[in-house]
Parts: sequence; structure tokens; C-alpha cells
Amino acid sequence: MEPVDGWYTTPAGRRVAAEAVSWQATRSGGPGGQHANTSDTAVTVTVDVARCGLPTVVLDRMLAAVGDTITASSSQTRSQWRNRQVAWQEALARLDTAAAPPPPPRARTRPSRAAREERLSEKRRAGERKRERRRPGSDD
Repeated sequence: MEPVDGWYTTPAGRRVAAEAVSWQATRSGGPGGQHANTSDTAVTVTVDVARCGLPTVVLDRMLAAVGDTITASSSQTRSQWRNRQVAWQEALARLDTAAAPPPPPRARTRPSRAAREERLSEKRRAGERKRERRRPGSDD
């Protein structure tokens, strides 16, 4: 979780400049008694997307997907160190998701002749079943 040579590395292998990341610790709410009321254990990590140092193509994609900043918070545990890890993993997951290229468009396909015939024969069988359920008419 510490930067190496001024860079963080995401699980997908993208490098994020350390100056684009800011950390803030605050008091967390909820149960925990005196410890929670006096310790800054909740953590918020903010990543400035424009200052990440990513290639222009990836940067444009991220700005369109998430905007100027990615923010993740954690107050799940009583430990600030663990909350830092949880918030950082969440921020990295959001960053990698936003930076990933969109999937290729789906190629349109046509049903095969056998599939069309099977669909039509199933429709005929359904119609026959319904016809057999009907009340006999006056001409029968």
C-alpha cells in the first residue's frame, strides 16, 4: 500500500502517481465505546483522476466513466490500518473498472434453419395442445 518510487500499482498493472492520492482519517460512528469515540479509525481515500499519470486514452475513458475523482471510504473495522487497506482496495477496483476498455460490440447472428424449424414446430405443438383443451363446439 506504500508507493514504490512515487507510484502505486493497481491489480491490473496500471501505475498511479502518488501525488494523485490523498488520505483522510476521521472518527467512525457506531458501536465501539471509548475507542471509537476517541480514535480516528475511519479512512477515506481520494484519487484525483487527472493527476494519475495515465495515458490520455485511459484518462479520457476514466473521466467519462467516473468523473474527476474516485473516492472510497471504510469504517468497517476498529483498526485504521485495516480500514486503509479496505478503502484502498475498493478505490483500486473502481479505478481498474473505469480504466478497462469497453467490450467489443456483439456481432449479430441469425438463428440456424434447424433452430427456426424447431421453434415453429414447438409453436405448432403448443397450438395443438391448446386446441385439444377447448370445449367441443356445436358442430362436433
